Amino acid sequence: MRTVCWMPLLAGVLFAAPIVAEEVTSAQSVDPSSAVDPVLGLRVPPGFRATVFADVDGYARHLAVRDDGTVYLALTVRMGRGSDMGVVAMRDTDGDGVADTREAFATDIPATALVFFEDDLYVGANTAIYRFSFNGDEVVPSGERDVVVSGFPEQRLHEAKTFAIDRDGNLYVNVGAPSNACMEEFRTRGSPGQQPCPQLQRQGGIWRYDARASNQTQADDGERYATGVRNAMAIEYNAARDQVYFLSHGRDALFTLFPEYYSAEDSAELPSEEMHALARGGNYGWPYTYYDHLQGKRLVAPEYGGDGSLAPPAGEYAEPIATFPGHWAPNDLLFYDGQSLPERYRGGALIVFHGSWNRAPLPQDGYKIVFRTFDGERPAADWEVFADGFKGVDVLANPGDAAHRPMSIAQDPEGVLYVSSTVSGRVWRIEYVGD
Repeated sequence: MRTVCWMPLLAGVLFAAPIVAEEVTSAQSVDPSSAVDPVLGLRVPPGFRATVFADVDGYARHLAVRDDGTVYLALTVRMGRGSDMGVVAMRDTDGDGVADTREAFATDIPATALVFFEDDLYVGANTAIYRFSFNGDEVVPSGERDVVVSGFPEQRLHEAKTFAIDRDGNLYVNVGAPSNACMEEFRTRGSPGQQPCPQLQRQGGIWRYDARASNQTQADDGERYATGVRNAMAIEYNAARDQVYFLSHGRDALFTLFPEYYSAEDSAELPSEEMHALARGGNYGWPYTYYDHLQGKRLVAPEYGGDGSLAPPAGEYAEPIATFPGHWAPNDLLFYDGQSLPERYRGGALIVFHGSWNRAPLPQDGYKIVFRTFDGERPAADWEVFADGFKGVDVLANPGDAAHRPMSIAQDPEGVLYVSSTVSGRVWRIEYVGD
């Protein structure tokens, strides 16, 4: 849930040391033999019902739901796509499950991430985090925005600022790296990586700030809390465990850049999309390493002397707590704490995969939401597909042909889920209705 909630702490400090990921297996929860409604555009498990909450004109990004049930959707312009920016507030006033009022604000901001904290709405843009306060029950904030932190580098790649806020008001901001693997010559076959990588000075990591403060800058006020993170689009605070988790986008083009070590099929499957528990001072390996879920170990990147089998020194980099197939592009994460879904979902993680663009010669994949239970302090080995069918065809060769690309997930006070899609601007409502 995007709204920060307050729940009892578990005893002790969790994930103080790296946890080795187990092999991923898949137990499909949706019925793969059932048809995908071409109008609705997705498929959910038996017992669930999905409906179209809204179709919004724009390049849709993350969602957040206020305590009164108002749904907020971020809009941005990215690489020439999309025309509208800002935040759209949507309400269902007659209870039919469809948004019947919409109001936009902050339309000069290329908004990506949205989080509610202490009744304020925090909005992540490309180079800053903003805070909007509400007067009473107004749907659109009438006051001036506050700049929480600014001064992030301007960059063309991985510019969106996603973030999480913990119960103490610590603001953790993902600052993506503007490259694939920090090569001396950008995406050039055989080019070595820069050592050390200069992008790690202000990018490729997670910075911490004070969410309640104003006018902070990256250079003067931030703490580089963790490094070696290529682009943690999916980052979320789990109040039950008092822990921030993230999934990062892995690098690509192993075969294109180093065909002597990797086949096209290797490059389609690797590297893993990694899930981590954020730790202060953690080094998560980019660009010097990547994780190979097929071999079950971290490997040295070819730009830095790797050959597809060479492992780095033990203990130098954090191990993932879970892994997923390569290039699925994890873009959001929700720890479900509502009451309307079955008991087995409570405390588990719903992960939104935006979908790949570079798995050729294999079909493109991802384009789904998966669910993973937690077994105490760590995720279970198995995961299941919670929603799919977004891409609109069974076999997708060109990502540009996808009908939808799932982007974000949020829950309302009743525990009902909302999901957004970038390319279509659609927002779905997903509820559990039983047998």
